[in-house]
Amino acid sequence: MLRFFLVFFVLQTVLFGVELLSPVQRAVVIPWTEMLALLSAWLTQAFDASVISHGIIIQDSVSGIGVSIEAGCNGIEASIILVAAILAFPAPWQMKLLGLAIGIMAVQAVNVLRIISLFYLLQWNQSWFEFAHIYLWQALIMLDVLVVWMLWVRYVTKRSFLQNRAPHAA
Repeated sequence: MLRFFLVFFVLQTVLFGVELLSPVQRAVVIPWTEMLALLSAWLTQAFDASVISHGIIIQDSVSGIGVSIEAGCNGIEASIILVAAILAFPAPWQMKLLGLAIGIMAVQAVNVLRIISLFYLLQWNQSWFEFAHIYLWQALIMLDVLVVWMLWVRYVTKRSFLQNRAPHAA
């Protein structure tokens, strides 16, 4: 257990440090954030044609109201926590890679839902937007990371248990 926490802490520290490097910001973080804005606007256009995106902003072209997806709101930090947790847990690499692929997609899917809901909350009521942005969605994204990781751990340990119980050929 101590090994898990030490590896988890070190991995988070390294990954958060790498994320802050200027080349990583330019090559990964900013393009990822712009893609999130584009995806969020595209999904929203299915039922609201007035939504546009430019850069890291999604905006209502009629009212001009929009949200900017800033650092901490692009799901990268939540994904880093999940990556560190999965990599720190003792499991076969095949299971880790599966957990990383599915887990990061799950975190990002919830984050897109978060972005779209905040976009509409801001148009409806600034106070509700502030509450949802600062408190509600922060907790829900971290809960998503925790649930995804726990489901992955359950899958890995159950699979390991079943493999260990399988009869061995003589």
